[in-house]
Amino acid sequence: MLTQDVRNSVIDIADLNQLKLDLNGTQPVDVGEYITQLPKQQRAIAFRLLNKHQAIDVFEYLPPEVQEEIINSLHDVQVAHIVEAMSPDERAELFDELPAGVVKRLLQELSSEQRQATATILGYSEGTAGRVMTTEYVRLREGLTVGEALSKIRRQDEDKETIYYAYVTDDNRKLVSVVSLRQLLFTFPDVLIRDIASERVIKVRTEMPQEEVARIMKRYDLIAVPVVDREDRLVGIVTIDDVVDILEEEATEDIQKLAGVSGDEAALSPPQITIRKRLPWLLGNIALYIGAASAIAPFQSVISLVPVLAVIMPILSNTSGNVAIQALSVTVRGLGVGEVTPLDTMKILRKEILAGLGTALALGTALGTLSLIWSPAAERWVSIVAATVMIVNVFIAASLGTVLPMTLKRLNLDPALISGPLLTTTLDAIGFLTFLSMISVALQVFK
Repeated sequence: MLTQDVRNSVIDIADLNQLKLDLNGTQPVDVGEYITQLPKQQRAIAFRLLNKHQAIDVFEYLPPEVQEEIINSLHDVQVAHIVEAMSPDERAELFDELPAGVVKRLLQELSSEQRQATATILGYSEGTAGRVMTTEYVRLREGLTVGEALSKIRRQDEDKETIYYAYVTDDNRKLVSVVSLRQLLFTFPDVLIRDIASERVIKVRTEMPQEEVARIMKRYDLIAVPVVDREDRLVGIVTIDDVVDILEEEATEDIQKLAGVSGDEAALSPPQITIRKRLPWLLGNIALYIGAASAIAPFQSVISLVPVLAVIMPILSNTSGNVAIQALSVTVRGLGVGEVTPLDTMKILRKEILAGLGTALALGTALGTLSLIWSPAAERWVSIVAATVMIVNVFIAASLGTVLPMTLKRLNLDPALISGPLLTTTLDAIGFLTFLSMISVALQVFK
């Protein structure tokens, strides 16, 4: 890690040679984090102090907006060297974030091989295996011996992203089998590859969603998985570092959707980006709250007759909303990691109802007791109504928090679309309408 002295050395610079030595002797990921945290006008200075190999490694750890700044600050030749040395999947991710004019210029600077590799990845839809794969992998022909395979790997595959697996194909690049580096190293050189390679290859299709790819790699403890097209031809591999990024991206997306944040907002995003991503949801929530308020509006005279309702209703609203968020979060997480499927809806619903029975009785008793304490002697009957509505609302909350995401998943929609604010506002409307209606009926009975 960089020391605090090194972190401050660009700002009050005294010895560029020492700073250059420190930056080039530090892990690329730490240098990338350091450059990102610098003021904008000083990032290019620090990056220019890196040697060629360190600069190439560090560049891949920079956020897209910082990468664009660096590109604009360097000469075309320097940029071409860096972009050419990037892995195809990282380069495609960079091009997704850059303006079209810059991408066109950078593509022209690439070698024909790297240009073709990048174009191949960019040709697939975002969020699929084809878009996150790399075309740098070890490929072997069926007829090779182990000795010939190792010789080929030494001569041609030094710069491949991973060499732990080698993929065996026929003359049409159709994936036939897979062999590990361990098998190659501990087998006699004259043994044929086909005799030790496994034909039970776990593979994914180019159009498979990236989260499904991550689940497959997690399930089978893979550090890489081959990607094939519709004709079963090998076109790339997805590696474990890609899966880590996918899992982080998917988890971030689901968490933000549940909280009602649109898009991928970073903690250090500029204020204008924060406003743009949050304000639409907040404005939409106003419309939702108008619906909840409309459920209360016809009962203003009832609330004036029983003022303690104004104290009880927020507790009813917040508690049932929390129950719904708990059920929703557990269900969405289970769907996200492949723990459950829509076929498990009734199992989960049964579990939530059984758990909700104890929860509902405890919460209903608590609210009933509080209502009994707060209500005047003539209005203590309100506690019975409050406890009853709390019990009913808890069951409704647990059910909606389970059924709604499962229904969306069955319809091939994102379960995280059921955001927390949407669900809690719906429950508010149901709870208030039920509670105030029962209070109105009770008032008529007692009159």
